Amino acid sequence: MLHKQCKCGETMGIRLRTVIFQNKVEIENVPIYSCDACQRTEVFPAVKPVLTGFIKTLGREPEKKQVFFNEMSELAHLMYKVTNKENIHSAVERIIEERINELLDLLLLAQSLDDREWMEDVRHRLSQITSHVMTTYDFS
Repeated sequence: MLHKQCKCGETMGIRLRTVIFQNKVEIENVPIYSCDACQRTEVFPAVKPVLTGFIKTLGREPEKKQVFFNEMSELAHLMYKVTNKENIHSAVERIIEERINELLDLLLLAQSLDDREWMEDVRHRLSQITSHVMTTYDFS
């Protein structure tokens, strides 16, 4: 669901935006619902746990830096790829399929190296995609 109704009654679209934390940390490519009518914004609910989890790791006095949320969140990564000009002629389903295949290849590599931390990271990334796909497409 890439659109939703705003409290003002207009439609909110989703965009990749920069979130600035404590005027020090720029978090690029965060999926945000935005209303052009009233300027209301809110973080896309499916990525909010990843964003809040990352912000908690920054502590009370974070260093000034720029990070790319699409490197932390698979949904943000997919939205970034879909909106990238290089992929303008690619179907969304194909981009998702390619990313799942990339992650499965990485999982096999991590397993062959017996790198448990890497395997868990890849599994977590796969679960971000599959849990969203399952809620987006009602298979019942």
